[in-house]
Amino acid sequence: MRRRLLCIFFLFIPCLAVAQDQHPFTFEDMMALKRVADPAVSPDGRWVLFAATHVDLAANTRIPHIWVVPVAGGEARQLTSGEGEERPRWAPDGKRFLYGSRKDSQIWTTGFDPESGTLAGEAKAVTSISTGAEGALWSPDGKHILFVSEVYPDCADDACNKARDEAKAKSKVKASLYTRLLFRHWNKWDDGKRSHLFLVPVEGGSARDLTPGDYDVPPFSLGGQDDYSFSPDGSEVAYTSNHDPVEATSTNEDIFVVKVATGETKQVTTNKGADSTPLYSPDGRYIAYKAQLRAGYESDRWRLMLYERETGKVTNLTEKFDRWVDSLAWAPGSDGLFFTAEEQGQQPIFWMGMKEQEVELFAQGHYDEVAVVPESGGFHTSYVVVATRMSAQRPNEIYEIVWSRGEVHAVPLTNLNDAVFARVHTSELEPFWFRSSDGVKVQGFLVKPPDFDASKKYPVKFLVHGGPQGAWGDSWTYRWNAQLFAASGYVVVMINFRGSTGYGQAFIDKINGNWGGGAYRDLMTGLDYALAKYPFLDRGRVCALGASFGGYMVN
Repeated sequence: MRRRLLCIFFLFIPCLAVAQDQHPFTFEDMMALKRVADPAVSPDGRWVLFAATHVDLAANTRIPHIWVVPVAGGEARQLTSGEGEERPRWAPDGKRFLYGSRKDSQIWTTGFDPESGTLAGEAKAVTSISTGAEGALWSPDGKHILFVSEVYPDCADDACNKARDEAKAKSKVKASLYTRLLFRHWNKWDDGKRSHLFLVPVEGGSARDLTPGDYDVPPFSLGGQDDYSFSPDGSEVAYTSNHDPVEATSTNEDIFVVKVATGETKQVTTNKGADSTPLYSPDGRYIAYKAQLRAGYESDRWRLMLYERETGKVTNLTEKFDRWVDSLAWAPGSDGLFFTAEEQGQQPIFWMGMKEQEVELFAQGHYDEVAVVPESGGFHTSYVVVATRMSAQRPNEIYEIVWSRGEVHAVPLTNLNDAVFARVHTSELEPFWFRSSDGVKVQGFLVKPPDFDASKKYPVKFLVHGGPQGAWGDSWTYRWNAQLFAASGYVVVMINFRGSTGYGQAFIDKINGNWGGGAYRDLMTGLDYALAKYPFLDRGRVCALGASFGGYMVN
């Protein structure tokens, strides 16, 4: 097998010509995109609130604001214009919503006119806690707000936390003594605080700690759905927490429930792996959640689980479904759940009925995240799902996905980035398959540069994903963006080597204990395959870039 030099990073060559009305995608174009997140459908199903982040390169800021769009169709409009408003959530009456403010790290509420789709009245701060508030939810009766704040676990009230922080800020001693793990997680040093759930009246006042103790509620997360939720009657809150003595070496997160009135707490799962994302059924009978069954293994398969509140019975709903369950949403009638799962570079929406308990494909586009299910006619009749959808060519927008008697229609509700993409060139993600050196079937992708001409030769940017249990796919990223890599005249090649998600758990497990073996062979075999299959690839100019992979030379 012959190899050529793979360069360390960017090899600059003149950009290729593109059509007059479009130019190659640039960093400035990417920063001009509005980043859509956190859609929330109003209780009457007429409106969707969401956050859209605006990047100002000159000011070096990323500021989110709250927008609204009608579900029936129409233009999206910006509702707030402060110093950063995010994560909108509707009040049960649909005439107010809450949001988190970056200006003061507190939770605010404001009125909303459901007839005109405009703000009504003045915004009011609900929280005033010195440690800040985030991740807020309404109680089902609309009288209280649940939120997360990081506090010192031995402090009984906010005055204690405030005094401790002020003393720390004034102290001339800036060194820290750590006697246990974790002392640092990613880019954040442990400061002795724990995340706790608090409850505060919507009119404001003192917040009550629902989860006191030397534990994080919710645990550290890189994103995804909330790890806590209200029961439909508002009497209890379910949440995730890890109570193992050494959290740094444990994945043993469990589901707990706490009575709102008394603070009485009960652990409802005993699995030694991770249990997370508790979500009550609308009728209050069940709590759906996700679980990994292998203790200590962060890359075990996420199953969809069902806890029956009256009997304590736990049912594994997706043991036969060999994919990772991601986002969840209950159907309004509690007759089933929608969920997403990676599938060979895409992330479709699936359906799990409570009666049949069989996984069925609901909608397959590019890369979806289920938000809410605003209305229902019963599965196999009609359903409307609101979701975010992205692809390798476009970042998130909000979609209404209508399923009616076997027919699926996906309608974009937002198009905030159409103006940017009207003036730039992007290319589709093209999949290919090959057999690795030991016969394992592996998928790869490529993205072509602007104004591609198959009769020409193009240098290659060979991207290697990190994780290692991650995956390339038909999704948008602001960190390793294939469109931006291709824009300077390269063909981008990506391989989902063994260990990648979306191909079954056995494929993921093949990397265990052998990170530099089979995965390396997959990458090299995949590159050789692509160089042989596509005559427009220049094997003399290949640049390898990766989160877990440096440039190297092999002969």
